[in-house]
Amino acid sequence: MTVLAAAIALVGSLFFALGAALQQFEAVESAKPGLLTLLRRPRWLFGGASILAGGGLHIVALGLGPLTIVQPMGVASLLFALPIAATLHGRRPSRRELTAAGVVAAGLIGLVLLVPTSDGPTYLSPSGVFTLLGVAGVAAVLLWAGSKAVSPAGRAALLATSSGVLYGATATLMRVLVDGAWNWWYLLALPVPALLALMMLQRAYAVGHFGVSFASLQIADPLTAVAFGALLLGEPLPTGIAPLLAAALTAAGTIALARTSPLEAQRNSPTPV
Repeated sequence: MTVLAAAIALVGSLFFALGAALQQFEAVESAKPGLLTLLRRPRWLFGGASILAGGGLHIVALGLGPLTIVQPMGVASLLFALPIAATLHGRRPSRRELTAAGVVAAGLIGLVLLVPTSDGPTYLSPSGVFTLLGVAGVAAVLLWAGSKAVSPAGRAALLATSSGVLYGATATLMRVLVDGAWNWWYLLALPVPALLALMMLQRAYAVGHFGVSFASLQIADPLTAVAFGALLLGEPLPTGIAPLLAAALTAAGTIALARTSPLEAQRNSPTPV
């Protein structure tokens, strides 16, 4: 079962990578990469379906095998996504680009495996939900504002990080809905950060540095979920020097990606704010 779980998780990562690459290609090629415009593009919609399929396969894999095997397979999506995106844009990924992505993936695997598991009940009070959405919203706005004053690679990173923060908040709220005590209006609140995250991610993709934006998303999403889990759900945080080393790897790899990942120039007009 463990081998089967790893294989399914790996296929899920491939689907997720394909979907992300397709959506980035459509966003960077669109004169107006807004969500309403992209929803009319079949290839972007196919990318969304591929991402959903990847997520579904990841859930199936978690039901068949241990987290320590399945989660590292999920991180492999970054290594799949770069060659797929490069092919769509008519180029080959450089060795330095793939090496940097490998460093990010190694750091992410370390972080994922070092986070302690929590078996206790998941509960979030109504005030906790407001705190969750408020903190995530303020952080996302600050990152968005900061993205307007940096280089294109930095802009892609900050916009994707903003999206990752919102997705992390969505994941935390989803855990409460699935595992804990909740009120019916929690379900109504769930689409708000998810929709804003999707919109922000398309703006990150439209900048053009796919490797940077995808890596930043993969880092920010789980780290935000871990932070909210500790802050609002009382879950334990990893301790010792190992998490710091893993975080340093992800940071170094992302910086290297920003320096090596080429800008896929938008053919129509600059990305709107």
